[in-house]
Amino acid sequence: MRKPFIAGNWKMNNTREAAKALVNALVPLVADVETVEMAVAPTFTCLQDVAELLRGTRIELSAQNISYAAKGAYTGEISADMLKDVGCTHAIIGHSERRQFFGETDEGVARRVRAALDNDIVPIVCIGESLAERESGKTFDVVLGQLVNGLASVKREEAARVVVAYEPVWAIGTGKTATPDQAQEVHAAIRAKLNELFGAEVGEAMRIQYGGSVKASNAKELLGQKDIDGALVGGASLVAEDFAAIIKAAI
Repeated sequence: MRKPFIAGNWKMNNTREAAKALVNALVPLVADVETVEMAVAPTFTCLQDVAELLRGTRIELSAQNISYAAKGAYTGEISADMLKDVGCTHAIIGHSERRQFFGETDEGVARRVRAALDNDIVPIVCIGESLAERESGKTFDVVLGQLVNGLASVKREEAARVVVAYEPVWAIGTGKTATPDQAQEVHAAIRAKLNELFGAEVGEAMRIQYGGSVKASNAKELLGQKDIDGALVGGASLVAEDFAAIIKAAI
């Protein structure tokens, strides 16, 4: 049985004070949740403050990105050991906004996945197609291609530590959401490819999140699908009550 995993990606939002207020509001709302894995991904400047407030709770800390390099002349980058030092257990890798606005590639995703795994950080590997790609019938080619290339450095014995997040680009921040059937169809294809890559025992154990305008009103139906094991939540994770409602929809 795969444990549901709900993660909140705060993106480029919240000053330190706003981040602390959000965490302080969220923690008591989900204090009794034991059957769902939970995480939040603040901006880098808020990680230390949030880490301190999460200590002793069941909510884990994720970074929004991670460098493939261990250290050195990489201005603007943050390494795995720096993230671990501040308390991160997870890192989002290959989000569509990183691909779209900052030129990140499947090759770069694979290198950062390797850095995360080598440092005992759980990679949340994002994949997803654009509206044009969906409308031209390329959804499965794009999504499965990103999956295979992004996980190219992953060994079979460590694959179960990887979380995959399917986020159709056309549903991120647009208010549009894939229907439960649409989402399940792609999740099932991802599951089949994971089984092919790593064997059925491992593939069936790996968790696949859905992301893209997930909110309290649609979470229950999405999370009820056979191959949807959680959610990577954007805007709704910035409101404690809304994020808590999504978490509880996974129970």
